[in-house]
Amino acid sequence: MPSPGPPPAIDELYMERDFYIGLALALSSSIFIGSSFIIKKIGLLRLSRVGSVRASAGGFGYLRDWIWWAGLICMGVGEAANFAAYAFAPASLVTPLGALSVIVAAVMASRFLKERLNLLGKLGCFLCIVGSTIIVIHSPKEGEVEDLNLLIDMLQDPTFITYVVLILSLSLFIGCYVGPRYGHKHVAVYILLCSAIGSLTVMSCKALGLALRDTLSGKSNDFGMWLPYFLIIVTVLFVGIQVNYLNKALDIFNTSIVTPIYYVIFTTLVITASAILFKEWRHMRPEDIIGDLCGFFVVIVAVILLNAFREMDISLSDVKGIMRPKRELLSHSSSHKGAQYEDYLNDSEERGPLKPHYGTNYLNA
Repeated sequence: MPSPGPPPAIDELYMERDFYIGLALALSSSIFIGSSFIIKKIGLLRLSRVGSVRASAGGFGYLRDWIWWAGLICMGVGEAANFAAYAFAPASLVTPLGALSVIVAAVMASRFLKERLNLLGKLGCFLCIVGSTIIVIHSPKEGEVEDLNLLIDMLQDPTFITYVVLILSLSLFIGCYVGPRYGHKHVAVYILLCSAIGSLTVMSCKALGLALRDTLSGKSNDFGMWLPYFLIIVTVLFVGIQVNYLNKALDIFNTSIVTPIYYVIFTTLVITASAILFKEWRHMRPEDIIGDLCGFFVVIVAVILLNAFREMDISLSDVKGIMRPKRELLSHSSSHKGAQYEDYLNDSEERGPLKPHYGTNYLNA
């Protein structure tokens, strides 16, 4: 009888515990954030029914509506859970799972706002769940950094410094030159700037979350150092830049286009920055790296299906119609054309006798 293997080390148990805490926080964050949009929308619709001035027209009646405040509280809880998740789980896990909030919002809108979720949207929801599951299975589960002193050493890594310089230079170039000239023509201009700054924001939030976790747990007093205060200033500044340029993109272009492009660029840059700073993929096996990337690509397709094709009127009955035998399709097409021709003749009789048109008449045409 084979002897059982050695028990897992205490450090490994703590890493596994932190991973599942971060995963639970990321999932709960998506639920709260996705729900908040629908709850606030319900509150705004209630106000419009009673004749209050709408928010888009400058009204502030929603500040007296408890449903709108419930949605705002849900948003705050979701953002707090998302911030805390970065302190426990890798950014390459937390950031892609943010797409689940799109599913929550789409399903709740279909249920409570009576917004139609077409077949492509339902497929997008299914693929988003599948892709998120793949990401969870293959994502890195080792702790990236144990204390703030180690993080300071990581911040001095030449590769990460090069990445920061490139991102800041690109953002400055887009904000000063490219944005004013081409931002209103190309959707990717402002989104690229917002996503680039956002990748640094996530790194700052993750480092600040680690400092808060260690301080609250009593492990160390990280707020006795200068770094946490610098991270707070950087986070506030970068979040303001993100909000500014994301609002510009949303004001110029359709939301169904901005959302998937922003998700793809933002998540890609966050994963890149996290891999450079925290070396999250250093201990991953090649099959886990491939699986993590495949899960990310599946989520990308899901987000595109959910947003870019939401206005298309396609259902399962349309697919069933395509699967019929060719003979039935041809007979259905012929009968449909015949019905159209009969309708045309009836309309012609109501208009009066046919008149020549460019050497022919309407009947010959």
